[in-house]
Amino acid sequence: MLHAQTITHTLPGSPASSDAGWRPRLALREQTLGHADRRRPVLYVHGATFPSASSIMFRFEGRSWADALNEAGFSAWGLDFAGYGDSERYPEMTGDAPAPGAPLGRAPVAADQIERAARFILAETGASRLSVIAHSWGTIATGLFLTRHPELVERAVFFGPIARRHTLSDVPSIGPWRLITLEEQYRRFVEDVPPGHPGVLAEADLPSWNATYLASDEDGLTRSPPAVKTPTGPAADIMAAWSGKLGYNPAAVTVPIAIVRGEWDSLCTDADAASLRASLGSGPDSIDVKIPQGTHLMHLEQARAALYGAANAFLGRK
Repeated sequence: MLHAQTITHTLPGSPASSDAGWRPRLALREQTLGHADRRRPVLYVHGATFPSASSIMFRFEGRSWADALNEAGFSAWGLDFAGYGDSERYPEMTGDAPAPGAPLGRAPVAADQIERAARFILAETGASRLSVIAHSWGTIATGLFLTRHPELVERAVFFGPIARRHTLSDVPSIGPWRLITLEEQYRRFVEDVPPGHPGVLAEADLPSWNATYLASDEDGLTRSPPAVKTPTGPAADIMAAWSGKLGYNPAAVTVPIAIVRGEWDSLCTDADAASLRASLGSGPDSIDVKIPQGTHLMHLEQARAALYGAANAFLGRK
Protein backbone atom coordinates (compact mmCIF):
# COMPACT_ATOMS: atom_id res chain seq x y z
CA MET A 1 0.00 0.00 0.00
CA LEU A 2 1.56 3.30 -1.10
CA HIS A 3 0.79 6.60 0.61
CA ALA A 4 1.51 9.98 -0.91
CA GLN A 5 2.22 11.40 2.52
CA THR A 6 2.16 10.65 6.21
CA ILE A 7 -1.26 9.56 7.43
CA THR A 8 -2.55 9.59 11.00
CA HIS A 9 -4.41 6.65 12.49
CA THR A 10 -6.58 7.28 15.54
CA LEU A 11 -6.70 4.74 18.34
CA PRO A 12 -10.05 5.48 20.01
CA GLY A 13 -10.31 6.32 23.69
CA SER A 14 -13.03 6.24 26.29
CA PRO A 15 -13.98 8.32 29.35
CA ALA A 16 -13.48 7.06 32.86
CA SER A 17 -16.33 4.98 34.27
CA SER A 18 -17.18 3.07 37.42
CA ASP A 19 -15.62 -0.02 35.85
CA ALA A 20 -12.51 1.40 34.18
CA GLY A 21 -10.20 4.39 34.17
CA TRP A 22 -9.78 6.99 31.46
CA ARG A 23 -8.44 5.63 28.18
CA PRO A 24 -6.90 8.34 25.99
CA ARG A 25 -7.41 8.73 22.27
CA LEU A 26 -3.99 8.22 20.66
CA ALA A 27 -2.52 9.46 17.38
CA LEU A 28 -0.29 7.08 15.43
CA ARG A 29 1.43 8.39 12.31
CA GLU A 30 2.39 6.11 9.43
CA GLN A 31 4.69 6.71 6.49
CA THR A 32 5.11 3.93 3.94
CA LEU A 33 6.67 5.39 0.79
CA GLY A 34 8.47 3.97 -2.23
CA HIS A 35 9.67 0.40 -1.72
CA ALA A 36 8.86 0.33 1.99
CA ASP A 37 7.10 -2.83 3.12
CA ARG A 38 4.19 -2.49 5.55
CA ARG A 39 5.01 -5.99 6.82
CA ARG A 40 8.29 -4.61 8.21
CA PRO A 41 6.97 -1.98 10.64
CA VAL A 42 9.15 0.14 12.92
CA LEU A 43 7.49 2.06 15.76
CA TYR A 44 9.21 5.25 16.97
CA VAL A 45 8.72 6.14 20.63
CA HIS A 46 9.48 9.80 21.38
CA GLY A 47 11.20 11.33 24.39
CA ALA A 48 10.07 13.63 27.17
CA THR A 49 9.36 16.93 25.42
CA PHE A 50 8.28 16.68 21.78
CA PRO A 51 6.13 14.29 19.72
CA SER A 52 6.58 12.31 16.50
CA ALA A 53 5.88 15.19 14.07
CA SER A 54 8.91 17.01 15.51
CA SER A 55 11.14 13.93 15.58
CA ILE A 56 10.89 10.92 13.26
CA MET A 57 8.59 12.64 10.77
CA PHE A 58 10.35 16.02 10.60
CA ARG A 59 12.42 16.65 7.46
CA PHE A 60 15.79 18.31 7.88
CA GLU A 61 17.17 19.40 4.52
CA GLY A 62 14.30 17.56 2.89
CA ARG A 63 14.84 14.15 4.55
CA SER A 64 13.42 12.65 7.72
CA TRP A 65 14.25 9.56 9.72
CA ALA A 66 10.97 8.10 8.44
CA ASP A 67 12.25 8.67 4.89
CA ALA A 68 15.47 6.85 5.77
CA LEU A 69 13.49 3.95 7.22
CA ASN A 70 11.33 3.77 4.11
CA GLU A 71 14.42 3.78 1.91
CA ALA A 72 15.72 0.81 3.91
CA GLY A 73 12.47 -1.07 3.28
CA PHE A 74 10.69 -0.41 6.58
CA SER A 75 7.28 1.08 7.25
CA ALA A 76 7.71 3.99 9.69
CA TRP A 77 5.25 4.63 12.53
CA GLY A 78 5.33 7.37 15.17
CA LEU A 79 3.24 7.33 18.34
CA ASP A 80 2.21 10.49 20.18
CA PHE A 81 1.78 9.70 23.87
CA ALA A 82 -1.24 11.09 25.67
CA GLY A 83 -0.56 14.74 26.41
CA TYR A 84 1.54 15.24 23.26
CA GLY A 85 0.96 16.12 19.62
CA ASP A 86 -2.31 14.93 18.16
CA SER A 87 -3.15 12.58 21.04
CA GLU A 88 -5.67 13.41 23.72
CA ARG A 89 -4.63 15.53 26.71
CA TYR A 90 -4.98 14.30 30.25
CA PRO A 91 -8.07 15.78 31.95
CA GLU A 92 -5.69 17.34 34.51
CA MET A 93 -4.02 19.39 31.76
CA THR A 94 -6.78 22.00 31.63
CA GLY A 95 -6.33 25.51 32.92
CA ASP A 96 -3.54 28.05 32.72
CA ALA A 97 -1.47 26.65 35.57
CA PRO A 98 -1.06 23.12 36.92
CA ALA A 99 -2.98 22.18 40.03
CA PRO A 100 -1.22 20.13 42.69
CA GLY A 101 -0.98 16.49 41.68
CA ALA A 102 1.20 13.60 40.65
CA PRO A 103 3.25 13.77 37.43
CA LEU A 104 1.24 12.67 34.40
CA GLY A 105 2.32 10.06 31.87
CA ARG A 106 4.81 7.97 33.80
CA ALA A 107 6.35 4.82 32.33
CA PRO A 108 3.70 2.24 33.31
CA VAL A 109 0.97 4.33 31.67
CA ALA A 110 3.15 5.00 28.63
CA ALA A 111 4.03 1.30 28.29
CA ASP A 112 0.33 0.52 28.03
CA GLN A 113 0.02 3.08 25.24
CA ILE A 114 2.98 1.54 23.39
CA GLU A 115 1.26 -1.84 23.63
CA ARG A 116 -1.92 -0.37 22.16
CA ALA A 117 0.05 1.09 19.26
CA ALA A 118 2.00 -2.11 18.67
CA ARG A 119 -1.08 -4.30 18.57
CA PHE A 120 -2.79 -1.87 16.21
CA ILE A 121 0.21 -1.86 13.86
CA LEU A 122 0.46 -5.66 13.80
CA ALA A 123 -3.27 -6.01 13.12
CA GLU A 124 -3.17 -3.29 10.45
CA THR A 125 -0.12 -4.63 8.60
CA GLY A 126 -0.35 -8.37 9.13
CA ALA A 127 3.22 -8.45 10.45
CA SER A 128 3.99 -11.03 13.13
CA ARG A 129 6.34 -8.69 15.03
CA LEU A 130 7.57 -5.12 14.81
CA SER A 131 10.77 -3.30 15.73
CA VAL A 132 11.00 -0.24 17.98
CA ILE A 133 13.19 2.87 18.05
CA ALA A 134 12.94 4.71 21.38
CA HIS A 135 14.59 7.98 22.36
CA SER A 136 15.73 9.16 25.80
CA TRP A 137 12.94 8.80 28.39
CA GLY A 138 11.04 6.79 25.78
CA THR A 139 13.51 3.96 26.40
CA ILE A 140 12.22 3.62 29.98
CA ALA A 141 8.62 3.17 28.82
CA THR A 142 9.78 0.93 25.97
CA GLY A 143 11.97 -1.14 28.28
CA LEU A 144 8.94 -1.81 30.47
CA PHE A 145 6.85 -2.70 27.41
CA LEU A 146 9.58 -5.10 26.21
CA THR A 147 9.61 -6.93 29.53
CA ARG A 148 5.85 -7.38 29.33
CA HIS A 149 5.47 -8.27 25.65
CA PRO A 150 8.71 -9.59 24.09
CA GLU A 151 6.63 -11.72 21.73
CA LEU A 152 5.51 -8.59 19.85
CA VAL A 153 9.01 -7.24 19.09
CA GLU A 154 11.78 -8.29 16.71
CA ARG A 155 14.50 -5.92 17.95
CA ALA A 156 14.86 -2.42 19.35
CA VAL A 157 17.10 0.64 19.12
CA PHE A 158 17.63 2.63 22.31
CA PHE A 159 18.75 6.09 21.15
CA GLY A 160 20.35 8.08 23.98
CA PRO A 161 18.81 5.81 26.64
CA ILE A 162 18.38 6.79 30.26
CA ALA A 163 20.25 4.41 32.56
CA ARG A 164 20.28 3.88 36.31
CA ARG A 165 22.47 6.31 38.26
CA HIS A 166 22.85 7.11 41.94
CA THR A 167 23.27 10.88 41.74
CA LEU A 168 19.94 12.04 43.21
CA SER A 169 18.51 11.29 46.61
CA ASP A 170 14.85 11.35 45.55
CA VAL A 171 12.30 12.74 43.07
CA PRO A 172 11.14 16.24 44.06
CA SER A 173 7.53 17.34 43.74
CA ILE A 174 7.12 18.75 40.22
CA GLY A 175 3.37 18.80 39.62
CA PRO A 176 1.40 17.09 36.81
CA TRP A 177 2.53 19.17 33.82
CA ARG A 178 4.70 22.13 32.82
CA LEU A 179 5.13 24.68 30.03
CA ILE A 180 8.19 24.47 27.76
CA THR A 181 9.19 27.46 25.63
CA LEU A 182 11.24 27.59 22.45
CA GLU A 183 14.06 29.24 24.37
CA GLU A 184 14.15 26.35 26.85
CA GLN A 185 14.24 23.84 24.03
CA TYR A 186 17.04 25.67 22.26
CA ARG A 187 19.19 25.85 25.40
CA ARG A 188 18.76 22.10 25.79
CA PHE A 189 19.63 21.50 22.15
CA VAL A 190 23.01 23.23 22.33
CA GLU A 191 24.18 22.77 25.93
CA ASP A 192 26.27 19.63 25.35
CA VAL A 193 28.35 20.93 22.44
CA PRO A 194 31.90 21.51 23.76
CA PRO A 195 32.85 25.18 24.26
CA GLY A 196 34.49 26.63 21.18
CA HIS A 197 33.26 23.86 18.89
CA PRO A 198 31.10 24.96 15.91
CA GLY A 199 27.40 24.29 16.40
CA VAL A 200 25.99 21.00 15.15
CA LEU A 201 22.25 21.78 15.31
CA ALA A 202 20.42 21.91 11.96
CA GLU A 203 19.88 25.65 12.34
CA ALA A 204 18.52 26.32 8.83
CA ASP A 205 15.44 24.21 9.54
CA LEU A 206 14.97 25.42 13.11
CA PRO A 207 12.27 28.05 12.30
CA SER A 208 10.18 25.34 10.65
CA TRP A 209 10.86 22.96 13.55
CA ASN A 210 9.78 25.66 16.01
CA ALA A 211 6.51 26.17 14.16
CA THR A 212 5.84 22.43 14.09
CA TYR A 213 6.59 22.14 17.79
CA LEU A 214 4.30 25.02 18.79
CA ALA A 215 1.55 23.63 16.56
CA SER A 216 1.61 20.43 18.65
CA ASP A 217 -0.35 22.38 21.30
CA GLU A 218 -3.40 24.22 19.98
CA ASP A 219 -2.77 27.01 22.50
CA GLY A 220 1.00 27.12 22.04
CA LEU A 221 1.05 30.36 20.08
CA THR A 222 -1.42 32.15 22.35
CA ARG A 223 0.88 32.09 25.38
CA SER A 224 3.45 34.74 26.16
CA PRO A 225 6.06 33.60 25.48
CA PRO A 226 4.77 30.82 23.21
CA ALA A 227 5.02 27.49 25.00
CA VAL A 228 3.79 23.88 24.90
CA LYS A 229 2.05 22.06 27.75
CA THR A 230 4.00 18.90 28.59
CA PRO A 231 3.33 16.08 31.05
CA THR A 232 5.94 15.81 33.82
CA GLY A 233 5.83 12.02 34.19
CA PRO A 234 8.87 11.59 31.91
CA ALA A 235 10.92 14.05 33.96
CA ALA A 236 9.91 12.22 37.13
CA ASP A 237 10.94 8.88 35.58
CA ILE A 238 14.36 10.27 34.65
CA MET A 239 14.91 11.65 38.15
CA ALA A 240 13.80 8.32 39.62
CA ALA A 241 16.31 6.50 37.39
CA TRP A 242 19.04 8.82 38.61
CA SER A 243 18.09 8.07 42.20
CA GLY A 244 18.62 4.36 41.54
CA LYS A 245 15.04 3.45 40.60
CA LEU A 246 14.97 2.76 36.85
CA GLY A 247 11.40 2.16 35.71
CA TYR A 248 12.05 -1.32 34.29
CA ASN A 249 14.38 -4.27 34.84
CA PRO A 250 16.98 -4.39 32.01
CA ALA A 251 17.78 -8.02 32.87
CA ALA A 252 14.23 -8.92 31.81
CA VAL A 253 14.72 -7.42 28.32
CA THR A 254 15.48 -10.35 26.05
CA VAL A 255 15.03 -8.86 22.56
CA PRO A 256 18.22 -7.64 20.79
CA ILE A 257 19.00 -4.00 21.66
CA ALA A 258 21.24 -1.45 19.94
CA ILE A 259 22.32 1.41 22.19
CA VAL A 260 23.05 4.34 19.86
CA ARG A 261 24.34 7.60 21.31
CA GLY A 262 26.39 10.67 20.56
CA GLU A 263 29.86 11.18 21.95
CA TRP A 264 28.72 14.39 23.71
CA ASP A 265 25.51 12.99 25.17
CA SER A 266 25.50 13.98 28.86
CA LEU A 267 22.30 11.99 29.50
CA CYS A 268 23.83 8.78 28.15
CA THR A 269 27.54 8.74 28.93
CA ASP A 270 30.06 5.97 28.31
CA ALA A 271 29.46 4.76 31.86
CA ASP A 272 25.67 4.83 31.39
CA ALA A 273 25.84 2.87 28.14
CA ALA A 274 28.25 0.31 29.58
CA SER A 275 26.17 -0.32 32.71
CA LEU A 276 22.93 -0.57 30.74
CA ARG A 277 24.37 -2.94 28.16
CA ALA A 278 25.89 -5.15 30.87
CA SER A 279 22.54 -5.42 32.64
CA LEU A 280 20.40 -6.22 29.58
CA GLY A 281 19.08 -9.76 29.42
CA SER A 282 19.66 -9.88 25.65
CA GLY A 283 23.41 -10.24 26.28
CA PRO A 284 25.63 -10.66 23.20
CA ASP A 285 22.74 -9.89 20.83
CA SER A 286 22.95 -6.24 21.93
CA ILE A 287 25.46 -3.64 20.77
CA ASP A 288 26.66 -0.14 21.69
CA VAL A 289 27.35 2.43 18.97
CA LYS A 290 28.84 5.84 19.76
CA ILE A 291 28.57 8.42 16.98
CA PRO A 292 31.11 11.27 16.79
CA GLN A 293 30.05 14.89 17.33
CA GLY A 294 26.52 14.10 18.41
CA THR A 295 24.54 15.04 21.52
CA HIS A 296 21.37 13.71 23.12
CA LEU A 297 19.40 15.45 20.34
CA MET A 298 21.40 13.94 17.48
CA HIS A 299 18.30 13.45 15.32
CA LEU A 300 18.18 17.27 15.01
CA GLU A 301 21.89 17.60 14.20
CA GLN A 302 24.46 17.17 11.48
CA ALA A 303 25.23 13.63 12.68
CA ARG A 304 21.67 12.47 12.07
CA ALA A 305 22.57 10.53 8.90
CA ALA A 306 25.03 8.43 10.91
CA LEU A 307 22.31 7.89 13.52
CA TYR A 308 19.84 6.78 10.85
CA GLY A 309 22.41 4.46 9.31
CA ALA A 310 23.40 2.81 12.59
CA ALA A 311 19.79 2.26 13.63
CA ASN A 312 18.61 1.03 10.25
CA ALA A 313 21.56 -1.36 9.89
CA PHE A 314 20.77 -2.97 13.24
CA LEU A 315 17.06 -3.24 12.46
CA GLY A 316 17.88 -4.92 9.15
CA ARG A 317 19.95 -7.71 10.69
CA LYS A 318 18.69 -11.24 10.15
